[in-house]
Amino acid sequence: MLIVGLKPGVHVTGVLPGQDVEVVAVNPVGDATNLVFQKLDGSYDSAILFPDDLLKLQIREGGDRRMFDGDPNGFLLAAEALRIKYSYVFDTRLAMHTSIIEPLPHQITAVYEDMMPRQPLRFLLADDPGAGKTIMAGLLIKELMIRG
Repeated sequence: MLIVGLKPGVHVTGVLPGQDVEVVAVNPVGDATNLVFQKLDGSYDSAILFPDDLLKLQIREGGDRRMFDGDPNGFLLAAEALRIKYSYVFDTRLAMHTSIIEPLPHQITAVYEDMMPRQPLRFLLADDPGAGKTIMAGLLIKELMIRG
């Protein structure tokens, strides 16, 4: 049983919860219908729909199927999270720039030129008293945490 108007190119609600899909193909299979559709993210999927399922479908009239009525603050939060997640790609010394300490040149060299390139890391961090071993270890740990 096909509902009238269910054809390729039509936007339908009720196939997936909470989103519209675009019908790509409709193939009857006995009493059921195989519906091939494109999701909002562009991927394709299919579903076997029985007569009861077909009655729950609603054909969406005209317009673009992508709605721009989402929460702008949620989008901004997600975009900021991605920016922070991948910020080390653009700033290779991110831990140093986001800390409230001013590392000395020998500490920067030890962390970013000696320890970071060597992964997996196997070091004994030893230096003169007061040379900043704690700062070097903190920078290394923070940089590794930022990079996941």
